[in-house]
Amino acid sequence: MERAEFTAPDDSEPVLQLNQAEIGDDVWAPAMRAHGQVRLTGASVAGRINVQDAEFNKADGTALDAQNLNVGAHVRARCVRARGRVELRGSRISGRLDLLHAHLSHPGDTALRASSCVLGELWLRGGDRIEGALNLRRSQIEILTLEPEMLPDQVYLSNLTYSVLTPHEPAERRLPMLELDGEPYGPHCYEQLTAAYRHAGDDDAARLVQLAKQRRRRTTLTWYGRLWGYVQDATVGYGFRPLRAAVWLLSLMIIGSIAYGLDHPRPIKAGEAPDFNPVFYTLDLLLPVVNFGQEPAFAPDGWHQWLSYALIITGWTLATTIVAGVTRTVSRQ
Repeated sequence: MERAEFTAPDDSEPVLQLNQAEIGDDVWAPAMRAHGQVRLTGASVAGRINVQDAEFNKADGTALDAQNLNVGAHVRARCVRARGRVELRGSRISGRLDLLHAHLSHPGDTALRASSCVLGELWLRGGDRIEGALNLRRSQIEILTLEPEMLPDQVYLSNLTYSVLTPHEPAERRLPMLELDGEPYGPHCYEQLTAAYRHAGDDDAARLVQLAKQRRRRTTLTWYGRLWGYVQDATVGYGFRPLRAAVWLLSLMIIGSIAYGLDHPRPIKAGEAPDFNPVFYTLDLLLPVVNFGQEPAFAPDGWHQWLSYALIITGWTLATTIVAGVTRTVSRQ
């Protein structure tokens, strides 16, 4: 079928139909042209399928219907052009589904549905941006080669699993893919991307994905849950940016030390109080479980008293968020 051209006189009928066909060899159809629907539903091909440079045209419906297709080797579809849906739901391809430099277009609908598939590899790279939705829900892919530039405005990734994700990209370029998911928040997509980065040895990117997961989850919470989430995010980055807590503590310690150093609080019992130290007095206020003997010996008044209240509350808040963040981080190890 190399360079073959198929046209149906009646648009309601497929131009090529191989439903349930069992083919013991390769299917060779590079550069074929189909003006109408091509059906391979339930077909079984022992070897390869080659449709490189082929064109499938049915802009108002499904251009290629290959649901439950079984292929024993690769599907080579490089530079393929499809106007209309490409339907691969439930297919099993032992080798590679090669869509390098492909142009997939079905605006306002799904351009490629490869849901519930089992694929050795899926290559979506080097082609034009997909026009229409990309649906990979519930598929199992050993190696997923996916360029962010090819992603459409809407993707469906719930329960998609993959062992390797290439090319290696910074988390900032992969995360928008999860934000484009047309379904409500689900943690699985974030966990899967985290696992892929850890498999590649990029722990920093894995932490960024987990941070993005917590921020996305925050949008589903009640107002007080969101408020507590903002506090955890600002202070310790949900436990994934622990140095933030040190910066907060250092900043507050400097503020308190300067304030109390310029105007010492009065001792509660004159003659019995230790020498006043503004740094350790501030640390006594900030650190809930540490006692340097300064805070119980001195009593600030006026605005210094309000500052002490603020430092105590901030210290407890920081301690709580640090414990929550560390617990979350450790539980993921």
